Amino acid sequence: MLFSYRLKISKLLHRTVSDVIKCCNNPELSAVAVFGLRDFFLKGRFMFDLKSKVVYPGHGVAVIDELFERTVAGSTVTFMKLAFLFKDMTILVPTYNVDAIGIRQPSSLDNVNIAVAELFNKPDRRLESIDFTPSGWNKRHKDYQNKIQSGSLFEIAKIYRDLMYVAQQKDLSFGERALLQTTEELLAQEIQVVRGLSREFILQEIRTPFKQLVFHDTNFLRAAETVSLS
Repeated sequence: MLFSYRLKISKLLHRTVSDVIKCCNNPELSAVAVFGLRDFFLKGRFMFDLKSKVVYPGHGVAVIDELFERTVAGSTVTFMKLAFLFKDMTILVPTYNVDAIGIRQPSSLDNVNIAVAELFNKPDRRLESIDFTPSGWNKRHKDYQNKIQSGSLFEIAKIYRDLMYVAQQKDLSFGERALLQTTEELLAQEIQVVRGLSREFILQEIRTPFKQLVFHDTNFLRAAETVSLS
């Protein structure tokens, strides 16, 4: 039955939602469902459902609050309205841009466990080899930002771990401390959503691997607690 609807919809991708609903001749097919099916054929897949949780790289976890169509430059475009769970912010994202942005489903429990386990490993680079000059930081910052924008929870965990070890060697710069706060918040949000545990418990868990370290920068943990992603 669903295949027959998809076949009909695949022939009507250029038409309006009302045309598609009329073709399907099934009142149980909501406009939202049709939007999803149409985008399935336009993009080859459509992974997200209304009210499902997603991860927006660099911003955190959100819920798909609405799916609707708007006319943009004479073309009909389907949008997702994302409401972020841990801050007061909503944004509209055209569904054709989901892959380019890197919006994804929350990590599986297994992948969350792998990311948390990575926090217990030593950094990939020896601290002695890190260039702490301004030019060295600019290179590292660009690399860190690229990894954050990739949306990979594992890579975010590695950045957080590496900055924790840097804080053992020196006072963190403003940029380093801000990045530490951001990565901790991104980790905490996704782990909290996947595991269904309290924020306080999650923060304690991801900080546990570093309790045995003696930090040069003694203020960064207090600063991390006041994080606010924007």
